[in-house]
Amino acid sequence: MTSALRADFLEGMSRAATFVAVATTDGEAGRYGVTISSLTSVSADGDHPSLLACIHHLSPAAAAILKNRAFCANLLHEDQKAVSDLFAGRGQPGDHAARFDRAAWTPGPHRQPMIDGATAAFECRLATALLWETHYIIVGRVTHVALSDSPAALLYGQRAYRRAVHLPPADP
Repeated sequence: MTSALRADFLEGMSRAATFVAVATTDGEAGRYGVTISSLTSVSADGDHPSLLACIHHLSPAAAAILKNRAFCANLLHEDQKAVSDLFAGRGQPGDHAARFDRAAWTPGPHRQPMIDGATAAFECRLATALLWETHYIIVGRVTHVALSDSPAALLYGQRAYRRAVHLPPADP
């Protein structure tokens, strides 16, 4: 791959506003969380709804999710920039479990950490994982969904946090 192709790819992808989530896990491998911007639904049908997340292969959270076989995808509220920064490790290096001391959370019905105030939290059993280049593609079967009263999700695009605004309908 050329450096120009990589730079153009990164610039192009920065133009896609995505919602910000924190993938958390707890179990035998320990309690970990990491901020992610690659999270999407796979299917609402089948035995359980399913979603997928992409997490860097060197992230301790990825290794813990694989070992714990469970995780929670917490879709952050637009007021949770500090939570995103915390789990991204910005300005707070060190013990991953200690990050949970600085964020309000509760264990879900299946013991996975659910970030308080998240607009939605999807507790999942790990269905499968695939290592692709530098990231694990992790597919989870959703076992529980918690919804907040506010659907206003935190977005990230053009290398900055954003919030959604409603646009007027297009003229016919």
